[in-house]
Amino acid sequence: MKKVLMTVAALGMAASFGSAVAAGDAAAGKGTYGVCSGCHGANGAGNEALKYPKLAGLDAAYVATQLTDFKSGKRDNATMKAMTAGLQAADIENVAAYIATLK
Repeated sequence: MKKVLMTVAALGMAASFGSAVAAGDAAAGKGTYGVCSGCHGANGAGNEALKYPKLAGLDAAYVATQLTDFKSGKRDNATMKAMTAGLQAADIENVAAYIATLK
């Protein structure tokens, strides 16, 4: 019985975490992504010659973490720090949700 309760609790926590990660609004993020498309492409394909990475196919939670890390300076990239400087947490979640729709 104890094992069953622990499993149910773990599943509940996973479900809660999943919904928190998926909180972004992809439709709202599409407009914000317009600035990103200059380097990463309209479809998130990136630009290998200029070393701009492909974003299409990335998970929203991963993208949100990376953008937050650029904004805070945890990841060192002057261009991305400048690009994320004006973004609020909701903007980051929204653009991450949009990027997650790019295949």
